[in-house]
Amino acid sequence: MASQTPAAEHPAAETQGHPRPERAAAGTGGWSTRRWLRVGVSTSLAVLVLLGALGFWVFAHSSVVNNRLVDVSSPALIAAVRLESGLVNQETGIRGYGLTGQAEFLAPYEQGIAQQRDAVAELRRLITGEQSRADLDLVVARAEAWQSQVARPVAAAPPGSAAPAAGRQTTEGKAAFDALRAAMTLQQEHLQADRAESRAALQSVRTLRNVVFSTIAVIILLLAALVFEGLRRGVTRPLEHLSADAERVARGDFSHPITPTGPADLRQLAAVVESMRGRLAQELLAKEQARQVLDAQAVDLRRSNSELEQFAYVASHDLQEPLRKVASFCQLLQRRYGGSLDARADQYIEFAVDGANRMQTLINDLLAFSRVGRVHASWTPVDLEQVFDRTVDSLSIAIADNEAVITHDALPRISGDATQLGMLLQNLISNAVKFRSPDRAPRIHLEAVRDGGLWRCAVTDNGIGIDGDFVDKVFVIFQRLHTRDAYPGNGIGLAMCKKIVEFHGGTIEVDLTHTPGTRLVFTLPVEESVEQQETAGAPAAGRSEGRVAAPRAEAGRS
Repeated sequence: MASQTPAAEHPAAETQGHPRPERAAAGTGGWSTRRWLRVGVSTSLAVLVLLGALGFWVFAHSSVVNNRLVDVSSPALIAAVRLESGLVNQETGIRGYGLTGQAEFLAPYEQGIAQQRDAVAELRRLITGEQSRADLDLVVARAEAWQSQVARPVAAAPPGSAAPAAGRQTTEGKAAFDALRAAMTLQQEHLQADRAESRAALQSVRTLRNVVFSTIAVIILLLAALVFEGLRRGVTRPLEHLSADAERVARGDFSHPITPTGPADLRQLAAVVESMRGRLAQELLAKEQARQVLDAQAVDLRRSNSELEQFAYVASHDLQEPLRKVASFCQLLQRRYGGSLDARADQYIEFAVDGANRMQTLINDLLAFSRVGRVHASWTPVDLEQVFDRTVDSLSIAIADNEAVITHDALPRISGDATQLGMLLQNLISNAVKFRSPDRAPRIHLEAVRDGGLWRCAVTDNGIGIDGDFVDKVFVIFQRLHTRDAYPGNGIGLAMCKKIVEFHGGTIEVDLTHTPGTRLVFTLPVEESVEQQETAGAPAAGRSEGRVAAPRAEAGRS
């Protein structure tokens, strides 16, 4: 309650707060969270696309350089070495054939020619530079010159005449092959330089790749950190502040303002919550003021009720003696002078005696009504079975005279006032007997059904019933629906029943769906500590026929 927290004694005193300095710095302009997220996500995607494109380019360039080294430079150098080996084999075979004249020396020469042909074809496929093509053309031209001058003539000479031919061409052939060697050496130097350049380029690309990928990783980490920090400052921190303010208000500090921070939509949300807090603070202030007024009125009402109860008790008690004296002397007049005077005097005396008796009954009923909840208000475990038996026994004469049949369900034990509960059952059952239908004997049933935390009880009869237009009137004290000549009583019975039931924390009403007759439904709270049903789910008890007992004061149905 607002009165429990000092800060809430005047909750509407401060409904609008001033932004705190540390939170005012957290403002993010007029952009909403959605706009911030859209811009942040778009920027992040753009950066990631650029980084991806850069990484793809670095990877592609690295692949190109690596393929050049692996697929061009190194194979070209190997092919050049194979070409040199093939030409050296040709020179070795021709020289051996020329010196010995043996035909088996021509086998290396033939193999060298095939090796030369394959190496030249592979080099022409691999090399693309002008220098490399020029080197290859030079080697091929000088190889052709040596072959035409030395190799082919010697190889074509018969075994016996090969030596003189080789001897004649030794000087010329050596110079040609030395020129060929120089061309092959130059070619291999150029190819090695090209291979070294490719390896250097590959190493440079690898270094660039490592730098680029490291940069990409760093940028991604920075981007993630920026996103995290942006969400923390733009969403998480404002929500934490809003939650802290709301929790402080929820704990009872209704004067604490809700400070808007963060993006526009979160500030709007905070403004709505602040508006709600201000409205609630005003409502609480109004309710607090109304509660104070109600408390004062309740004190006055309790004092007035106490005075009224005391007045009703004192008035009814103090009226007993003079009324008893009036009734006694009227009865003495009736006994002594009855028949001695004229008929009109006898009628007047009878009216006086009847009025005194009815006044005494009214006073007794009013005294009993004023005692409900004030006298005998001791709460103890009450067995309704025993209360029912005592009630039926006290009404036994009326039950027997009207040939009434009374049955009941298994009744529970509850916590309450036994005397008042007895008055409740006595009024309900006596009304059911009194307001019987003239063409059938009364049949009355008391039921009790567990309904959650309540016992739902009902007294059902087959009597004359209650018109639906008068269901609110029957529970008002001294309200009657019939004349005293038709049905005796003072119209206080159901009003007393309502007061007893409400005193026990229940309700009572008329069930308009029941016909014929009347069904009065009332509730009594379940008390688990005293709930001890002996025959749960047992069939309804047998009929309880009326037994002779001293009649008690009648209670009229209104």
